Parts: sequence; structure tokens; C-alpha cells
Amino acid sequence: MKNINIGNGAIKASEISLGCMRMADISKEKASKLINTALDEGINFFDHADIYGAGKSEEIFAEAIDMNPTIREKMIIQSKCGIRPGFFDFSKEHIINSVDASLKRLKTDYLDTFLLHRPDTLMEPEEVSEAFAELYASGKVRHFGVSNQNPMQIELLNKYLNNKIIINQLQLSIMNTGMIDSGLNVNMKINSSIDRDGSILEYCRLKDITIQAWSPFQYGMFEGVFLDNDKFPEVNAKINEIAALKGVSNTVIATAWILRHPAKIQTIVGTTNAARLKDICKASDVNLTRQEWYEIYRAAGNKLP
Repeated sequence: MKNINIGNGAIKASEISLGCMRMADISKEKASKLINTALDEGINFFDHADIYGAGKSEEIFAEAIDMNPTIREKMIIQSKCGIRPGFFDFSKEHIINSVDASLKRLKTDYLDTFLLHRPDTLMEPEEVSEAFAELYASGKVRHFGVSNQNPMQIELLNKYLNNKIIINQLQLSIMNTGMIDSGLNVNMKINSSIDRDGSILEYCRLKDITIQAWSPFQYGMFEGVFLDNDKFPEVNAKINEIAALKGVSNTVIATAWILRHPAKIQTIVGTTNAARLKDICKASDVNLTRQEWYEIYRAAGNKLP
């Protein structure tokens, strides 16, 4: 498993991360096998959030590995907060309480990274800064990030933060490429030229903010998996063609497509199947050529200018 620098070297982490959103839906035994498979394959980064299973995912994670200082040293653990029933909440009180609750569930004294989960338009950056400063000073959080935020939202936060944002978690897959499309269709009067995210891809590269790709096998907003889906015959045919040439599965190619980007995007995979996770990890050793990458991009329905 290749490692990448998170936030220009603040953390050295596996380029594939295990997303733990669905861990609440599996047994302690299955979770243990999944986590240990991840570690055996070189994955050291684990992504959580307080809303995943209403906290149960974090609890099962800690119980499944019998969390202790020895195993904790092998892991980089991330959690998120801010999504509450019917609203978003970046208040100082909620941020601090959420971190404390996650630490208790995860049976650890600190989080390596902590993210604000989706934007809160009622955010008061001074209040967020106070919360982050308190969490950092207490040793409860070592680094900070955001999820699904645009450049100006990050700039607003960073104006007040001593510990700058080093991560932005964004949706990205072969069938969800908005942040790439607009950069390829500059100065054109077509739909794919519309910059909906403020050039977030280029911004993060300029600011040494690591992009974490969530839902790497999904299309739309949790509409389903595009691999082996009859709705997308052309892209599946191309992916399968390249997969056969390289002797790997289509899932590996879908993952390698994201990893191929020079932005050094960390891919978060949420499978709960240990065998599938082991297969996905092969993507770290698969190198797509520039031509293959663009062939897949075009097969997904994208046109180059």
C-alpha cells in the first residue's frame, strides 16, 4: 500500500482509507475481520463520524479490535461532526461535546484528524476557532479539516484558525466528476464548464489540502453503484476492458482511476466485506496510463473540448 502526505506532510497515511459508516450494521466479529484485513493490507487510516449509526459505528470499531494503546499507535483515526437531525451545527459547544463523545465511544484519548461535516451557513468562525484551539491544546485533536466545503468557506475558517484546514472530504467517482469537468471545459458555453465548486480541486492543491474522495463507486447522491450497472454500459465496458488487460477487477480500476490523479487524492472505501476490501487494495499497485484514464473519463459520458 502506497502512503501519501496528508496536508503536505502533517500526516503520512495510506492512500486508501477504510470508511466506517456501515460498521453499525455488522457484527463485532465481522468488524474485527474487516479492520484486521485493512491493517494487514497496509491501510492505517480509518474514517468515522458521529452520525454513522448514531455513534454505534464508533463503538463497534473500538470493541472489535479491543482498543488499546498498542493497536491505537498503528492507526490514524478521523471523525466528523456537525450534522444533526434537520440542521447543521458548528457551535463551539456541539463541536467539543461531539469530540468528547467520539473519544469515549472509540476508547481513545485523541483523534488524529477531526472534520466539520458539511457546511453550516450559520457558522461563526470565531466560535469554531475557539473550539479547535481548546481541542488542540487539550491534546484531544491533532489536526483539523472539513467536508464538502468550497474555497471561500475554507478561507473564512482559516482566517480565524491557528491550526489550518488540511483535509477536505468531497464526493468523487468516475460517474461524479464535477470538480474535474469544469477545469477541462474552461471558457466554454456548455453545462460541464460551469464551476459549481469554486475550482475546489485546484484550490486544495494550491493550499496543500488533501482531498478525500467519498462514495468512489457511487453515482448521483447515493443513487447506487455504477459498476456492473446496466444503466452505464459504455463506461463498464471500458473499465472491464482495462481490468482484463491488467488482470484485476473492475472495482480495482475504479479505485485506481481516482488514485491516478496527481492531486494525491485519498480514497475512502466503505465496504464491510473483508475479501472485497483486500481486492480494492490492489489498486495501490495499478498504474493507469494517461490515455487509459481519459478513455474511462470519456466512456463515462464526458466530452473533451
